Amino acid sequence: MSSPAAAEATSASAIVAKAVTGSHVLKIDGYSLTKGLGNGEFISSTTFVVGGHRWLIRYYPDGDGSDNAGCWISFYLVLQHSDGTSLKARFKFSLLDEMGEPVPSYSRNWSVRRTFKNTGRGWGYERFIEKKALEESTYLKDDCFTIRCDVIISKEFRAEDTPKFVTVPPSDLHQHLGCLLSSGEEADVKFRVGGETFAAHRLVLAARSPVFTAQLFGPIREKRTTRRPIQIDDMEPGVFSSMLHYIYTDSMPEEADTGGEGDALKLICEDKLCGYISTGTAATTLALAEQHGCRGLKKACFRFLRSPGNLKTIMGSDGFQHLTSSCPSLLNELLANVAP
Repeated sequence: MSSPAAAEATSASAIVAKAVTGSHVLKIDGYSLTKGLGNGEFISSTTFVVGGHRWLIRYYPDGDGSDNAGCWISFYLVLQHSDGTSLKARFKFSLLDEMGEPVPSYSRNWSVRRTFKNTGRGWGYERFIEKKALEESTYLKDDCFTIRCDVIISKEFRAEDTPKFVTVPPSDLHQHLGCLLSSGEEADVKFRVGGETFAAHRLVLAARSPVFTAQLFGPIREKRTTRRPIQIDDMEPGVFSSMLHYIYTDSMPEEADTGGEGDALKLICEDKLCGYISTGTAATTLALAEQHGCRGLKKACFRFLRSPGNLKTIMGSDGFQHLTSSCPSLLNELLANVAP
């Protein structure tokens, strides 16, 4: 009698490579003033965080290395802080065009993974772009140009790493708050915006915004009941809806419609700045509006400067000097809009 065949054993496994990605946009405003700093000398960006680590970009306007003196511009990615874990990363530097898109001819492909330490000059490109090529290109506008650094970090597995038998899921608080907003359950305040009514929750609004804290609970609080919506003027319903979504979820809705003027949060900030234009802020605000494409804010500045007294006051300020140097092309438009 033959014995039954042995049961076939099967098994399976998986290798999961974990990575974190992030990017930082750096604008060089006043390029001509950085020239002549000296070969090997750099200017650092502000720090930014990718993968829980702090990074910065070093900009060498006169190049780094004797072979590149005076001819090339160099950029390096530097790890400013590390929590001690083994850290390898790939990175890419790209010159951006007027639309904020990478210029293919000046986008360095992902390098091999480099080991970053919190000492040294980091890793980058000695010959990122020739000065002459940049200065003759359309990517240098009003003495400004912009680059982006993309970073992808992968964590190495080490033998001493302790296996985790319990996986803690990421926070989904924003999802619950988003559902609370969309359902309107237990809403205790209403807003009327452009013919539409929005229901919300006083405590959530106050916790997220000092303006709503003052409006709903402070000395200047609206003396209204939930039956009488608070009227919001000078704001589109779609923008207000996106603002509420941002307050509840800390993110913008994917379907946000702002009429082609940029994202809703930008419009909210722009609308707020329109109410704070003065002789002390007008020139700086106008430069900001021009650089970021804020047409409504720019019109508000022009309207303020139509007063001869206001225009005369700002012309002697440091802000106006910054405006003329950073946005010289704006001067003709300014004169055309403020002329009697």
